Amino acid sequence: MRAKSITRVDVLAKVTGRAKYSDDLKFERMLHVKVVRSPHPHARILGINSQKAMEIPGVVAVYTAKDIPGIPGQPKERPVLAPEVVRYAGDGVALVAAETEQAAIAGAAAVEVLYQELPAVFDPEEALQPGAPVLHADSNLVCHHKVRKGDVKQGFREADIVLERELSTHRVQHVAIEPEAAVALPTLEGVTVYCPSKSPFNVRRVVAETLGITQSQVRLIQPAIGGSFGGKDYDMSVMASRAALAAKLSGRPCKMVYSREESIIEGTKRQPYKMKYKVGAKKDGRLTAMEITIIGDAGAYLSKSAMIAWRSAVEAAGPYVVPHVKTDVICAYTNNVYSDALRGFGSPQVDFASETVMDVLADELGLDPLELRRLNGLKSGSVSATGQVMEAVSLHECLDKLEEALDWKKRRVEIKEENKGTGKVKGLGLACIHRGESLGAGGEGIDTAGVTVQVQRDGSVTLYSGLSEVGQGGHTMLARVVSEILGINPQRIVVSPVDTAYVPDSGPTVASRGTVLAGNAARLAAEEVKGKLAGIAAKALGVEPEELTFADEKVFVRNDPAKMLPYEKVVALCYAKSQNAYGHGWWSAPELWWDHDKGCGKPYFSYTYGACGAEVEIDLATGKVDVLKFVAVHDVGNAMNREEVKGQIGGGVAMGIGFALMEDVKLRQGVIENTNLDEYLIPTSLDIHDIVPVIVEHPGLHGPLGARGLGEPATSIVAPAILNAIAHALGRRIYHLPADLEKVMAEIGQRKNDGFGKGAE
Repeated sequence: MRAKSITRVDVLAKVTGRAKYSDDLKFERMLHVKVVRSPHPHARILGINSQKAMEIPGVVAVYTAKDIPGIPGQPKERPVLAPEVVRYAGDGVALVAAETEQAAIAGAAAVEVLYQELPAVFDPEEALQPGAPVLHADSNLVCHHKVRKGDVKQGFREADIVLERELSTHRVQHVAIEPEAAVALPTLEGVTVYCPSKSPFNVRRVVAETLGITQSQVRLIQPAIGGSFGGKDYDMSVMASRAALAAKLSGRPCKMVYSREESIIEGTKRQPYKMKYKVGAKKDGRLTAMEITIIGDAGAYLSKSAMIAWRSAVEAAGPYVVPHVKTDVICAYTNNVYSDALRGFGSPQVDFASETVMDVLADELGLDPLELRRLNGLKSGSVSATGQVMEAVSLHECLDKLEEALDWKKRRVEIKEENKGTGKVKGLGLACIHRGESLGAGGEGIDTAGVTVQVQRDGSVTLYSGLSEVGQGGHTMLARVVSEILGINPQRIVVSPVDTAYVPDSGPTVASRGTVLAGNAARLAAEEVKGKLAGIAAKALGVEPEELTFADEKVFVRNDPAKMLPYEKVVALCYAKSQNAYGHGWWSAPELWWDHDKGCGKPYFSYTYGACGAEVEIDLATGKVDVLKFVAVHDVGNAMNREEVKGQIGGGVAMGIGFALMEDVKLRQGVIENTNLDEYLIPTSLDIHDIVPVIVEHPGLHGPLGARGLGEPATSIVAPAILNAIAHALGRRIYHLPADLEKVMAEIGQRKNDGFGKGAE
């Protein structure tokens, strides 16, 4: 049964402007804190002189790593304040606390730091060479993940065609509307921190380590969050720790708010990848082998690069049956800004590569790109590149829906006619995906989540969860799950804000895990409550609990609906009999395994599937690419809130357009050159045209009520669909993102030299 859409639980506060974000918070005697950052990508700190800063009116204190009572950071992780060596241009070396933000800014500018510059390395391949400057311990190698299936040499011998391509993706950032912010208050027990974070319990841990206190002495309260997209994780851990350090040492509330420039300079980015793909296939298009080598730039610190690289390795061969696979993903430390999670978490890079190569193969064989994907696409019972037998696969259903929505074959023919004799050309491209849900076997520890449900005396419900609401609608999803199971109006449910003092740790809001992990925990909690209420109602109605149904604010006998009790009456009976209507759900991901030496295993317990298509128009005089229409087909298992699903898809497509066409963090010798949104370009409303979301509901095996995750798949295959459309329009292909004006114009120039190439014209 198709679920009805419900109102977002946080919508009223946000649309009326009543939602409180971290920067809205003010406390008496509050100090403002600013960071002194290294201008050098690699240097030793010889000395810090704060005398001139302390002479500025309003400056209260200057703190350095020597003032940290705990530890400045874990090995290879970014320190709260660099104690001896800075490893990228942006590393924090000191804090200035002042009565006003202006005084803090002036004080930070006045702090004098003496550096000894050290040799630096900015290319990951160079970083792995003998003699390269070493950032940590004795090697710049972060990780080497591999996938092995069959024998690629045999696979290439069996192939009728073998093609090789080199591709690359670039460094981009989250650009949430709300920049990073944190407010910390000293308490008798320790410290209370207000900050937006997708990983509140990780933030609490780092704050505790910094202050040298227990995690129970740190309380993190999460205000409204103005976007995350994978950010506000370790960045926020560092920022919250800085604010907490200043608060504890000064004995006063302390606030930090980054400007957009500070956020860009210091914040994490999506890993740039250099990729080599070698693909073998039969004449009929059936794949025989893939050999893939990827080099990733982790930047200066570890963070989640190893986990992200592992996911890339698992998914690099795409959603296809490939008999023989050899994949190597290697990440290296460099003196660039460090990398971390960004919407897609390792998928967008390899999705771009695998989906580009599939289109190239189709061109070489003279096959329709959609039919090539149908021929090779995973089905239930197929064996993946990692050796996993796939279940509940809906890829072909997504492809069917995409073909219908695009009118694929007819539109490709129409475009060929429309392109004749015009100053603009159009193209139609597609891409598809399978993406593992949750952290998977490459995650850190067991993947779990907890949710508590408390029914109050009046029948209202309080739901407690550590799942961060970062705009994805996670809290609305939890309310939906509980309302469905208890058969009540979702308006009865209040989702409590995240406060580590009383909500259970539900892990980070990453890897499309919120719906499956926290959703299942909510289901278990609601079912516990339902069982208690059913026991009370069954006695009152003279039946067995198994005979009851909860729906429409009633509890009634399934085979005799007239025999019923109002939901509120059942709750009242529960309390009257001194029973509690409390439930706690704790859900752990099914057991997984991964053999790192052999490069095989069961990496994920479930997968999401999707297929996207883009129609583009290219101005041959300027190189400007307009995405006229984008069709995004995603299997969400159970669209518990259809409007939320459409919103997720729309936002994901917008981010993907930026990744494909314009966003690019530009560095020169490790220093970011485009530090504001006048030069770091993101899509505006003028760049977004017709987005058509198509919702597929093929129930997943493990999601609550059959739901599957969506947040990251919505972005992951946007870029390859657009780039394949550009190739269809121009007859020439761009292998290195972004496909900005300069790259497109270069291909237009080559196209003229080629006599207009082999494109759609």
